[in-house]
Amino acid sequence: MSQIPVAKPVLDEREVEAVRRVILSGWVTQGPEVAAFEQEFADFVGAAHACAVSNCTTALHLALLAVGVKAGDEVITVSHSFIATANAIRYCGAVPVFVDIEADGFNIDPELIEAAITSRTKAIICVHQLGMPCDLRRVVDVAAVHGIPVIEDAACATGSEILWKGRWEKIGKPHGDIACFSFHPRKVVTTGDGGMLTTSNPEYDRKFRLWRQHSMSVNDTVRHGSKRVIYESYPELGFNYRMTDMQAAVGREQLKRLPEIVARRRDLAERYTRQIADIDGLRPPAEPAWARSNWQSYCVTLPDGQDQQDIMQMLLDCGISTRRGIMNSHLEAAYGEPNTHRISGDLNNSVTAQNTTVILPLFVQMSDADVNEVVAALASSLTVPEAIIAKTG
Repeated sequence: MSQIPVAKPVLDEREVEAVRRVILSGWVTQGPEVAAFEQEFADFVGAAHACAVSNCTTALHLALLAVGVKAGDEVITVSHSFIATANAIRYCGAVPVFVDIEADGFNIDPELIEAAITSRTKAIICVHQLGMPCDLRRVVDVAAVHGIPVIEDAACATGSEILWKGRWEKIGKPHGDIACFSFHPRKVVTTGDGGMLTTSNPEYDRKFRLWRQHSMSVNDTVRHGSKRVIYESYPELGFNYRMTDMQAAVGREQLKRLPEIVARRRDLAERYTRQIADIDGLRPPAEPAWARSNWQSYCVTLPDGQDQQDIMQMLLDCGISTRRGIMNSHLEAAYGEPNTHRISGDLNNSVTAQNTTVILPLFVQMSDADVNEVVAALASSLTVPEAIIAKTG
């Protein structure tokens, strides 16, 4: 293993005890722990409804179905995202329409959405990439003019905030129609795997809860608690997208410590940014004045002429794990055929970002000395001798 991994979950005896409690209770899937986690998550982000599911990909799938996306429709989003964003659109038989990201960040460029809209457009998925909130106000404004639902891919953004009408509010309130979260081990909050949908629309929430359990007309909690025999029915096609109570119990413990997790990640990101300022040509990620990132990942843009893979290998040789910039779905073989997607305009910023950026280690257990070591090794790997000195104070 690398001496400094790129990410590490925050887990201890509190999560162990939570899982032990569930195992000994005898109810281990989609029961009281899931219900409690949903309520606590809704309260934390300020949402009217929260529905737990098996992962964020299934959350995106249900969100798209809820707003009415079906075969032959189009959904506007970015190629510059983990492939699950585009895949969820294709699960519905719809076509992802890719627009470019902003030149100075990794999120969708709202200026490009209007030109991508057609009579077949049924939804917009905006991604809060790497935990950094996108310019949601502008996305929502464009969507409102055309009556198009907005789904937030907030997989990375648990704990991030956005300045909304003069108030700081959590991503997930939601500010679009539905927000979808991930609890994968690389995320700020983890349940091993898992996902959550938040919405202000009770009908959407009702659909999520129906579909996640095979569209069973009576859920397990009601059936097992009834004093009379109940026969369930299955009125429509559903899915097995449930979360277990063991996962939910872990999530509840994670949620309790989320404020301190985010605070430490923001401290580490600030330290990175200060030190990187001494490295000529290396560009830190930008946080807009209206955004507060949870800094799920810290992604730097390399100076011109630097070889991304060579630098990553040199860092790995020093015991420091990194990841390349965010992928682009349209460059993958799964999207090699024209009928699998449509591109609106060009994706030059998206492709450039994938090839010229590196995600540096960032996790709560990381020490200030670890940050110093990463920055020093990164500076040494660049072919700019005068840029090797970095702050360590």
